[in-house]
Amino acid sequence: MNPVSYIKSLIPIKLKDFIKRKLHLKYLIFDCKEFFKRKNQYCPVCKNKVSHFNRLSDLFFDVYDVYEFVHSIFCYETFNFLHYSCPYCNNSDRNRLYAIYLQDYFAKLDPNKKYNFLDFAPNSHLERIIKTYSFIEYRSADLYMEDVDDKIDITDMKIYDDKSFDFILCSHVLEHVEHDKKAMAEICRVLKDNGVAIIMVPIMLTLQEDLENNNWTSKFERGKYYGQNDHVRMYSKNGFVQKLMETGFKVNQLDVNYFGNTTFEKYGIHNRSVLYTVEKLI
Repeated sequence: MNPVSYIKSLIPIKLKDFIKRKLHLKYLIFDCKEFFKRKNQYCPVCKNKVSHFNRLSDLFFDVYDVYEFVHSIFCYETFNFLHYSCPYCNNSDRNRLYAIYLQDYFAKLDPNKKYNFLDFAPNSHLERIIKTYSFIEYRSADLYMEDVDDKIDITDMKIYDDKSFDFILCSHVLEHVEHDKKAMAEICRVLKDNGVAIIMVPIMLTLQEDLENNNWTSKFERGKYYGQNDHVRMYSKNGFVQKLMETGFKVNQLDVNYFGNTTFEKYGIHNRSVLYTVEKLI
């Protein structure tokens, strides 16, 4: 018998049980404190206090497994899979990020003026928030979604005049678009000279350049390399920023240093998150 086992054998059984109960109570108290501490978290989309944000559904991991996804989900930018969705409204961490930015941005606008807002592939909860601002003229657009104001191809938006919009939101659309640079050019064309756009895509931080192969056309291949079977590329950070700059945009990367650690923690946003806003180079 080793020395540790020998010492344990000398401790009476009742004393062992007492120690276990005390340890259990200690960790139970710790867990309760952590619960009430996390109650300070908040969803800016539905405006509810939450004790936690839900982790990504196991269904997504099942899909990654079926497609033999080749990348690490820990290396996605702006993707908090451990604290992914709000338990009340189910909005993701990236939608929470848009909400806090837009609320701050709208607060700086002149409420006596009118501002034209274009929203691609709209999220219904964010749409409701935006429409509460009386000075925002809101339009939604998508090629396939029902109940949008305009059914359009983002690479050919001839129904809109040049410099039509003060603000454009394009979230997780370009990874579905074969000619993404044409889409970026159209966004640039319809954005006003002093306008701002949020343009976001899934970004894999381990890539040095965009991963795109026109021969990968099957659902399995696209799921394996791009993460979803309806995506046509996986973006790298460098590749995405370079394309935006080549289009004629000034690119702003708003990260935890811009929003603050406290803000990211409160809203369940990972420190790897970056909000890309762009302005036209004049």
